[in-house]
Amino acid sequence: MQIIIDVPDGVSGDWCVETFEVRDNELSQKISLWKTGRYVPSGTYKRLMHHGTVVMSNTPDEIRDLSFFIIRAKGNILINGLGLGVMLKALLDKPEVISIAVIEISSDVINLVAPTYIGDKRLTIINADAFEWKPPKCMIYDYVWHDIWDYLCKDNLIQMAKLHRKYGKKAKYQDSWGKAFCKRIRT
Repeated sequence: MQIIIDVPDGVSGDWCVETFEVRDNELSQKISLWKTGRYVPSGTYKRLMHHGTVVMSNTPDEIRDLSFFIIRAKGNILINGLGLGVMLKALLDKPEVISIAVIEISSDVINLVAPTYIGDKRLTIINADAFEWKPPKCMIYDYVWHDIWDYLCKDNLIQMAKLHRKYGKKAKYQDSWGKAFCKRIRT
């Protein structure tokens, strides 16, 4: 599964979107494979950075992290965390998606990423904290995706559990980015 991201390069506050290229046999490929087991094939990609640290990209391994949810999701969807818009783009490409509400805490991320997607009438982007925002009383989401973490660690499981409890009565199905990985490294 490949997801082309058309978000323009730019800077807003401490956040930036930039295009980057990976060439065959780069040292960074080998280091990444050795440290994380993830390999980035040569190509041109986009990344969202905060304070100079990569928060997300549209590399194949990152897209693979989202693919189970993307394949299943339909109907009314809630996404906690806009990021680079990879999940959003994939879901907007599905005609069986009726509506998508995105909750994003950073107005800078919204400034950088939202203009690319805002033309779709199924989409609502809300500048709020996923832990504090309250869904409309009458709304039940078919699918809810939580992706608010800059990196994966076992400590994320506490926040994941809190979000799953908070949205449990508002979601027919929900999942969090990296939940299975965090559970594996917990032990």
